[in-house]
Amino acid sequence: MSSVLDEALDRAFGHPRGLLGRIGAALMAHGNAATERHVVDVAKPAADETVLVLGPGPGVGLAEAAARARLAVGVDPSEEMLQLCRERCAAAVREGTVELRAGTAAATGQQGESVDVVLSVNNVQLWDDREAAFAELFRVLRPGGRLVLSAHEKWLPVPRHDLAGELEAAGFGDLQTWVWDPPGLAATRAAQLRAWRRA
Repeated sequence: MSSVLDEALDRAFGHPRGLLGRIGAALMAHGNAATERHVVDVAKPAADETVLVLGPGPGVGLAEAAARARLAVGVDPSEEMLQLCRERCAAAVREGTVELRAGTAAATGQQGESVDVVLSVNNVQLWDDREAAFAELFRVLRPGGRLVLSAHEKWLPVPRHDLAGELEAAGFGDLQTWVWDPPGLAATRAAQLRAWRRA
């Protein structure tokens, strides 16, 4: 029974595909929207910066980042989610301010020191290898760049202070962690972290 449930959750949220993937995308677009916007506010991307959005899902946070930055790059392992991003961000894709590619947190396809901001909302719990992912994110950030990560606190793979320790072990500094309560009666508390690649 557990394996059936795991497969259904993976189809809806982990690697969205098919009908469950479309249902998961609708739930993510609605349920994560406030957190996506909040994370972009925390990161404060500037008009001359490049933002890497990990697991953009249906593209709410990607669109928000693209409205502020020079370039927003969405990396997702699900082709169906990338297609939803293409639809949501169609004008930005045409204008060249949004790029999309298949990939993961551990294999973004980005060149080293090529982005100023990395954003991740509600997907760290799905990463197969956090150590490899944090090493990759450190690699692609320019010196002085920052990472902002948010996840449902109840679904974190480890306590948020342990995640901060993992980021520190990967070379990040100036770490901050806190909790944030999204608006809405059904919203669940988010654990959030901000870390910098020192200049």
